[in-house]
Amino acid sequence: MAGYELTERAQYLFKALVERHIRDGQPVGSRTLARDSKLNLSPATIRNVMADLEEIGLIQSPHTSAGRVPTAQGYRFFVDSLLTIRPLDEAELRSLEAQFESGEDPGRLLSSASSLLSDITSLAGVVMLPRREQVALRQIEFLPLSASRVLVILVVNEREVQNRIIHTTRRYSSSELTQAANFINEHFAGRTLRDVRNRLIQQMQADREDMDRLMRSALEMAQQAFSEDDDEDDYLMAGETNLMSYAEMSDMKRLRQLFEAFGTKRDILHLLDQSLAADGLQIFIGNEAGYEALDVCSIVTSPYKVEDRVVGVLGVIGPTRMAYGRVIPIVDVTARLLGAALNPDK
Repeated sequence: MAGYELTERAQYLFKALVERHIRDGQPVGSRTLARDSKLNLSPATIRNVMADLEEIGLIQSPHTSAGRVPTAQGYRFFVDSLLTIRPLDEAELRSLEAQFESGEDPGRLLSSASSLLSDITSLAGVVMLPRREQVALRQIEFLPLSASRVLVILVVNEREVQNRIIHTTRRYSSSELTQAANFINEHFAGRTLRDVRNRLIQQMQADREDMDRLMRSALEMAQQAFSEDDDEDDYLMAGETNLMSYAEMSDMKRLRQLFEAFGTKRDILHLLDQSLAADGLQIFIGNEAGYEALDVCSIVTSPYKVEDRVVGVLGVIGPTRMAYGRVIPIVDVTARLLGAALNPDK
């Protein structure tokens, strides 16, 4: 569109075309556009405007129809320049607020957020779990199980409790496990899990002859308790099957690619990571995502904060013809409500 400015009439007709296509998913013809736009223009005049819009890449004609549909570039222009965002009304806002109560289990809150986004928008809801750099160790306990198995109880970020089972090279007594936990709590409490693991690696590489028995025991168990898995960010997704109801996404090959992307998570996590590093709400339309599987999708994300720090993002994934004006405020408000509910000071 460089060097080309749309007339007011062309913008009006283009906006009417996009809104109509978002509403019913069908190509929009000149007669339909004349009726929707309520302008006193002949179909021939409208066809000329549509030809201009097609020439600059904002709309295109599917081979099966004489009507036109927006391109990804068209949706980008629409979102950036013509979109009317309708704020949530009081009833909708109260309904959302009721889903997030401070003091609830963080895992339940995160899961509820993805399901809520999916239910309200009829799209796929996604919530990136808090970045592991932000997950801080508060306390650790070791409890003996059978043989050489030990139950590790981690308390992180004030309230979240994680349990995992590790296998040690020998059987430890309850007294030894208590001493090892005390050692780790004294030296590592308050540090992020990633920092704890890195420091443990450094100490494990030191000369073991210089370590006393307690330190060697503590490091053996801690090395397993703080594994590399703690570095991996993850996300929760709900409503993926909602996408199958959109005709433009019903092609089996395309659906297979999309669900493979959801399953492997790598590509989705990369997009969420980009959103995490950006400022505020982000919208990826079609090939802007950079992944073939998402070429017919749009992703709307917004960061959520805990103690004024961005720790994750949430959003929705849907077709490029999603109702942006409604989806954007839902994603934005949900992110703020989730952050407030996760804040330990609230």
